[in-house]
Amino acid sequence: MFGLRKMLVAAAALLALGQSAGAFELGVIGFQFSSETHARVANAAAAAAKAKGWNVTLLNSEGALPKHAEQFDALIAKKVDAIIIAMGKPVEADAQFKAAKDAKIPVITVQSGSSPHALFDIQSNEYKIGADAALYLLGQLGYQGNILTSRFDLNVASRIRGKILDAVLSENQAVKELGKFSMGRTQSWRDDVRSGMQALLLQNQGKVNGIWASFDGQAYIIDDLLQAQGIKKGQIPLVSVDGGQESYERIADPSSTFMATVAVPFEEMGKKAVDAVQTIVVEKKPKETVASGPYLFMDAVLVDKNNVQQFLKK
Repeated sequence: MFGLRKMLVAAAALLALGQSAGAFELGVIGFQFSSETHARVANAAAAAAKAKGWNVTLLNSEGALPKHAEQFDALIAKKVDAIIIAMGKPVEADAQFKAAKDAKIPVITVQSGSSPHALFDIQSNEYKIGADAALYLLGQLGYQGNILTSRFDLNVASRIRGKILDAVLSENQAVKELGKFSMGRTQSWRDDVRSGMQALLLQNQGKVNGIWASFDGQAYIIDDLLQAQGIKKGQIPLVSVDGGQESYERIADPSSTFMATVAVPFEEMGKKAVDAVQTIVVEKKPKETVASGPYLFMDAVLVDKNNVQQFLKK
């Protein structure tokens, strides 16, 4: 009897191992986990895939293109069943995207831009986001006054937001851009933003009516600078884009100058990528049942004092 029980336990263990070994293999690459948004997408995708019982290889390229390419190559060599890439580089890693397609490994990207070798890119409409953020800030100013901007033109999403702001300013000339700080792609970007914006604030002391930041990480630094100068909420409205718990807490905080963000649904994008892999790769349904073109757009929501409580974690 004891021997039979041992045999049954061993058989069950072998069956479980076989199920794990035969499970769907998903590779997930986030370009730079030190950027909260990249990590949010990649971790949400990994969690959703594991909840389905899939085997997941989760990789962080640490912001380095050579490492990004190596990790992509490694997943192709491993012959995973599908790849999801958060904030990838379809132009710079074109050879890897093509190699995956040649190996018949479907690739879905998030907030990366389109590639002829990927199924599609899941993203928010940055043109609409840029308009929402710009018009909210101008509304706070009554469409007149002086602003400072903190930009990041080396990132496509941030660059589009800035171009839309410029279009809005060109049509509303009672609002003047007194100065702009353009961030580089450096590991010390937080220090760069702090020193750059501090210099602009000093140069334009007493003249600034509002501040626009291209993403929330910049806005946190600017908010800290303004609070240190004794600026109260609403005196110099600060508006940005991305969303996340720190953003919502600052918007709800009466001592913070952060007024609003356009919240991009990063976690939902990661989950949507996994759902798309399930539909297209596992269930073998046509790509067109999920996305009709190179992009699958997901709505972003403007969050300010009026709706921030809905977004705060209880």
